[in-house]
Amino acid sequence: MITLCGFPISNYYNTVKMALLEKGAPFTEEHVATRSKDEAVLSASPLGKIPFIKTAQGSMCESKAILEFVEAAYPTPALFPADPFAAGKVREMMIYIDLHLELVARELYGEAFFGGTVSDEIKDRVRKTLLRNIAGLQRLVKFAPYVLGDTFTMADVVAFNNLPLVGMATRAIYGEDLLVQCAVDYKPYIKMIGDRPSAQKVVADRKASQAKS
Repeated sequence: MITLCGFPISNYYNTVKMALLEKGAPFTEEHVATRSKDEAVLSASPLGKIPFIKTAQGSMCESKAILEFVEAAYPTPALFPADPFAAGKVREMMIYIDLHLELVARELYGEAFFGGTVSDEIKDRVRKTLLRNIAGLQRLVKFAPYVLGDTFTMADVVAFNNLPLVGMATRAIYGEDLLVQCAVDYKPYIKMIGDRPSAQKVVADRKASQAKS
């Protein structure tokens, strides 16, 4: 049995949770705040980051490593293609969305979502970087109907839990969704993925957690 540790407002937590739900893997959830200084947390996630998981074999942190473990431990239904090149393209998309879109837009979250303030210098830098990186996304993404073609993969789990955040953050800061501005028509795709039971569960639990906070 896997214990998923973190909280359901986190997009990285929800990425792992959605993958577990897609797999039909048995798991429980344990609320753990980010940046905890508790030794029990640090022994599992040395930087106090979430999510992390506990298993009978031990703990594991870093969402991408967890997703790889989940795929190997629960190979059916497969969320990576059997073909090595196609599987590499799935990993490429996962990394691209996380590294070049979500982590860049994350610098805006303090003001966009949490009532903080972000300097104009940071806003200008993030905007320029995102515009360049979104143009790169256009060269990779297919939405046909899934992010990389006709098969639902782990890249879709990552895209569903990250692209809307980029859109919402940029709309909050710049008055426009930079994904839409750059002609990345992701909203019908998000709606389609949102009809999956795993996505509905993740969204419902996130909204319930937000309502409590």
